[in-house]
Amino acid sequence: MTPVTDYRSEFFDFEDATYLATAAQGPLPRAAFKALEAALELKRRPYRIEESLYSEFPSRVRGLLARLIGAAPEEIGITTGASTGLSGIASAIDWKPGDEILISRGEFPAQPCTWQPLVASRGAVLRFITPRNRFTRAQDYLDALTPRTRLVSASLVRFDDGSLLDARALASGLAGSRCQLLLDLTQICGAAPLDIRSLGADFAVCAAYKWLLGPYGTGFVWARREHTEAMAPAPFYWMSASSEKHFHELDFDPDASGNFSWRPPSVAARWDAAETASFFHLAAFAASLEFVLRAGPATVLEHNRTLLGALVDRLPADRCVLASPRDPTQRGPYLCIAARSPEATAQLYGRLHEQKIYVSLRNHALRVAPYLYNTAEDIERLLRVITI
Repeated sequence: MTPVTDYRSEFFDFEDATYLATAAQGPLPRAAFKALEAALELKRRPYRIEESLYSEFPSRVRGLLARLIGAAPEEIGITTGASTGLSGIASAIDWKPGDEILISRGEFPAQPCTWQPLVASRGAVLRFITPRNRFTRAQDYLDALTPRTRLVSASLVRFDDGSLLDARALASGLAGSRCQLLLDLTQICGAAPLDIRSLGADFAVCAAYKWLLGPYGTGFVWARREHTEAMAPAPFYWMSASSEKHFHELDFDPDASGNFSWRPPSVAARWDAAETASFFHLAAFAASLEFVLRAGPATVLEHNRTLLGALVDRLPADRCVLASPRDPTQRGPYLCIAARSPEATAQLYGRLHEQKIYVSLRNHALRVAPYLYNTAEDIERLLRVITI
């Protein structure tokens, strides 16, 4: 296949907008939109739907995700987003009263919303760490460990400041303890090379509608195979059971001795979202993943560092400051900047929006998140508004 070089042509026309908010919503590539149209045709003419598609669509997506993060397909569950994956893992860990969960202050809301209910229902203890310096580091978590710490749950790249966690250092510090590591990959997966095993994580979750360019309502969960085999019993999607491919033999009743012919899954498919094989979601998602793999996450990272480096070099110091690490190796694929006050930052966001320059406003900072369809002129246009 001929490598893609004109990336902008792989997407629909942005008209007169400068879109720098991939960290909020990634647009569907043309190929994904075409696949979605084909999926809509299946629903319009359901007699064309082969039963094999219910397993073929998830298998295809699992395989593509496995290639992307260096995993095995059976280690991947297909979800509607990061929150679904977090909930699945939370329900399957065999919590004991007093087990501690560490998260950092300012984490994405899915984190406290997942773990806080375990305090009342399972007797867990949710502890918030406060970074010693401006950005949360691996050592901040390690300094907070106690013999009761069961899980560290952290974003590999923070949504609010773009800082990149040194997951390898964190995993190394956890080695030998009972504490496991869960990483949220949402703000980096697809925009930088990832080898999930070398990161040292035990679990990972990801929303796929950002850097993976999937439809809203797609995502995945990953877990080491040795963990899924030992997880506590929990509800699972019935199609991940052993009879999932045989709709003409849907017998989930026990025999006369009380034994079941089917077995709960010991793979990550146990966390598949219900109606996993949504043609609308997975047809487009698979096409987007194929584009991401074809273009290459390393290409995205290099492209964005070049564009954002120009922004850092020319940022007007009298009115704006960096809200992300200056060193590009210590941040993800985007950059956060702020004006000299929260009010001024909000006003700047409004001016940019009026000029059809789209960034995200998160926690009193502007998140500038380009992609392969952005050019140096897009950064120039941004700078012209900032420096006025």
